[in-house]
Amino acid sequence: MTSEPSAKRAMTSTSRAPTNTHVSHEAWTREGLAIIIVGASGDLAKKKTYPSLLSLFHGGLLPPNLCIYGYARSQMTDEQLRDKLRPYLTKQKAEVVEEFLGRCFYQSGSGYGDLDSWRGLDGKLATFEGEGRDKGIDKSNRLFYFAIPPGVFAETGEAIKTACMAPNGFSRMIVEKPFGRDLESCKDILHRLGQHFDETSLFRIDHYLGKELVQNLLVMRFGNIWMENMWNRNHVQCVMLTFKEPFGTEGRGGYFDQYGIIRDIIQNHLLQAMCLLCMECPNKLDGPEAGEKIRDEKVRVLEAMSTVTLDEVFLGQYESYTDDETITNKDSNCPTFAIVRCFINNPRWAGVPIIFKAGKALNERKAEMRVQLKDAPAAEALFGVKVPRNEIVMKLQPKESIYMKSNIKTPGFSTAPIQSELEVRYDTRYFSGANVCNPDAYSRLILDVLRGRSASFVRSDELIRAWEIFTPVLHQIERENIKPHMYKVGSRGPEGADAWSNEKSGYERNDAYVWHDGNILRKASML
Repeated sequence: MTSEPSAKRAMTSTSRAPTNTHVSHEAWTREGLAIIIVGASGDLAKKKTYPSLLSLFHGGLLPPNLCIYGYARSQMTDEQLRDKLRPYLTKQKAEVVEEFLGRCFYQSGSGYGDLDSWRGLDGKLATFEGEGRDKGIDKSNRLFYFAIPPGVFAETGEAIKTACMAPNGFSRMIVEKPFGRDLESCKDILHRLGQHFDETSLFRIDHYLGKELVQNLLVMRFGNIWMENMWNRNHVQCVMLTFKEPFGTEGRGGYFDQYGIIRDIIQNHLLQAMCLLCMECPNKLDGPEAGEKIRDEKVRVLEAMSTVTLDEVFLGQYESYTDDETITNKDSNCPTFAIVRCFINNPRWAGVPIIFKAGKALNERKAEMRVQLKDAPAAEALFGVKVPRNEIVMKLQPKESIYMKSNIKTPGFSTAPIQSELEVRYDTRYFSGANVCNPDAYSRLILDVLRGRSASFVRSDELIRAWEIFTPVLHQIERENIKPHMYKVGSRGPEGADAWSNEKSGYERNDAYVWHDGNILRKASML
């Protein structure tokens, strides 16, 4: 059952006063806003979407005239929804959480395309928006968050277009991945959603594009003259993007087995980060016009990449993968680990190996971008020893930091080069104050949608080109039943993976260097 609307509660219950923020001057902050979370009973909504909205609410980054409706097939009341959400809203004080939950309501439907239910929700939103007009708020906007499987995108979008669009404000859709599992399925999803909404209304979310270090790439690359001078094939040996998780599929095996690690991580998260890392400078980097210019440059990077072939791929699978009860194919060749080498065939990057590495059930949790530079000219002849290569490392998780591995003289009497780092750690440098926090990726991206900023979202031509690069090899792996290398849970990955990656990239590891929680440690051979 769905309880009757309580729009008056959303308008009058401890109404949060407007806060002076960096978006306060924008018109939408003085307009009404209804946020509709489609798939509100699912894990994504409970664990990510609602907590991120709470963060924005607490920061004064949502309009005072606000209501949030959950839509799903489960039967529940408003209070039952709030009870389900409360355990996941733990990062704010209890009074803030209760004020936020007072804005949260629920609408059930027999399906995601149930027109009668969407019309019922539209009536509730119209009541809320009418009360706003009584207070002098003439314009109200609607934001729809699709926390649902791609198979129901089309029917949901059609129902919203028919029955629940904002009558006098914007209607914007946030769409979660996966955007298909190959080129054809991606085109199908794009076509079905494109029948109802254009690119200005669709925001395809990849939460990696909302991470602090990924968003920092534009300033770091194009705001530092030293970066531009060395960011090319003349100075860079290789570029490596890595994602590692210390756990396996954890009961999600049935879903994961349909996609695999290349589709799940490399073809989207890591590829998107690589585009920002390697693209040419757009004519504009901030402001309303910047989004399309940035995405144009990302597409040009993808267009310069060749289709991946099987000899450029190394596959792995952890040993107990098929023990997951949700995996029905016990002979599955689905990769849980992969390394892929690509090249960008343009004047800046020609010949520079781009290495993508991702895996589950490995020895650590880590996501990073690493650029290794070439040997310093004549350094070995000058110093009489092998001089380590410089590296720029951007760690996305677990602790966000940027450091450059540089060579200095060994402290003391020795003159031998030793590698240290120039480092910025975000948690201690910027977010150590009691009233300062590092916003999560979803909070940043939802705010970008409200502001109409598209730079951190994936455009349709980006998606199509990304699938063109990876679909042939993915189909070949499935068609020829290519077997992955097995590896133990908690290891670095399959035996031979590191050697394969180093051979393909030309990467040279400095075994005398250890980075540990920001401290330099020297191995016994250096003491």
